[in-house]
Amino acid sequence: MNFPILSSIIFLPLLGALSIFLFRNQKDNNKSAIYISLFTSTANLILTLFLWSLFDKDFSGFQFIEEKNWISGLIKFKLGIDGISILFVILTAFIAPICIISCVNSVKERIKEFLIAILVLETFMIGVFCSLDLVIFYLFFEAGLIPMFLIIGIWGGPKRVYSAFKFFLYTLLGSVLMLVAIIAIYWLTGTTDVVEIYKIKIPQEYQYILWLAFFSSFAVKMPMWPVHTWLPDAHVEAPTAGSVILAAILLKMGGYGFLRFSIGMFPVASEYFVPLIYSLSIIAIIYTSLVALMQEDMKKLIAYSSVAHMGFVTLGIFTLTKQGIDGSIFQMISHGLISAALFLSVGVLYDRTHSRLINSYGGVVNSLPKYSLVFMIFALAALGLPGTTGFLGEFLILVGVFKKNYLVALLATTGVVLAAAYMLWLTKRVIFGEVKNSEIKLLKDINSSETTVLFVLAAAIIIFGFYPDPLMDTVNTSVNDLLDNYEKDLIYHLSANK
Repeated sequence: MNFPILSSIIFLPLLGALSIFLFRNQKDNNKSAIYISLFTSTANLILTLFLWSLFDKDFSGFQFIEEKNWISGLIKFKLGIDGISILFVILTAFIAPICIISCVNSVKERIKEFLIAILVLETFMIGVFCSLDLVIFYLFFEAGLIPMFLIIGIWGGPKRVYSAFKFFLYTLLGSVLMLVAIIAIYWLTGTTDVVEIYKIKIPQEYQYILWLAFFSSFAVKMPMWPVHTWLPDAHVEAPTAGSVILAAILLKMGGYGFLRFSIGMFPVASEYFVPLIYSLSIIAIIYTSLVALMQEDMKKLIAYSSVAHMGFVTLGIFTLTKQGIDGSIFQMISHGLISAALFLSVGVLYDRTHSRLINSYGGVVNSLPKYSLVFMIFALAALGLPGTTGFLGEFLILVGVFKKNYLVALLATTGVVLAAAYMLWLTKRVIFGEVKNSEIKLLKDINSSETTVLFVLAAAIIIFGFYPDPLMDTVNTSVNDLLDNYEKDLIYHLSANK
């Protein structure tokens, strides 16, 4: 296929952002900006689904490769996707129009600028998942900080500046070490091409320090305990669309990085640091779940639950088993849908009452029956109810962990129980019970745009919960390939040291 489909998917949102910028002085420019951004993001979603239809699920390796010399003899602009990355590209393209629709109700000022930031961020996020050169990956990975920083810092809540800077500094400092590691890899191998580095095999003695450098960046991005504290602050202050993107896509970059780079390039170090990952993941699952139980702010509760769910993801990835990695990928896609839905649900109430405190609500079902129905679906999906996407990911991860370590698996299952506790507690206090606030009785149920967004997400969560085959079939060959290469690399390095 000669058509540069990956470049088109990456840069189409940027073209939309440029169009909004150029037409900023026109009359009714807010409406024009919304239409342009919605058209652009929807067209990009259609293009990604077309890409998915062309994708060969049985092919082992990267597809739709695009390669251009950027800095001669040093860096190539190289793009490509496999069964793992294509799902994250589709998820990003799916979430973007949802964010744009949601901002109509939640963003009241500087709508054009907000939409430009969303579209630019979409470009950078898709670029991360398509990059096959370390430098290009790093540029896209870091560039995403800028629009997200602006989204939180300009359109956020009262403490938005503090939260924006905390988010920026945490993620930037973690990534600086990754940049040093990329330079070191170029010095060792003479290339930054990911496919070539897989073939060359980095010497074992360098793998440990390089793994830790990449880990510092991905752990902050996930985020893992104890570098997770920026996430609740960022979520609380971010506008609804910002929280959706942060939870649905940005957190997944860390998990994707572990799969693509940590395991792919540093197999010996990945094996060596498994106990560290297990320890941090278990602490994240149990500790942040307990913290979530104590929250009075709905956004903070969902934010801490995200850290706990990402603990399951890192646990599954580093089981280094087929079930564990399959489960982790599915869990990331599932969490992308569920967390987006939960933050949008909180945004619906906040737009009406300007409060995120759980104590401000109660008996919402009496005034907002349609809203209450979808909220319960999302809450049950978040606690892992069978028949939703939340169940299958956690089930596969726990199966993979049981294969490796019974004690770790037993401790991880406590996270499932705690998730049920805080999500049911949230649902009971918000949706059911006494109507404590007279304003609740006057609230109107979800409007047409809110209904569209929430019911589409609910449908996706239920459909893929009952019928996960399209997702699992897509990743199957790539995961097998990843594990085969991992085992071959381990054998190679072990035999070389004898």
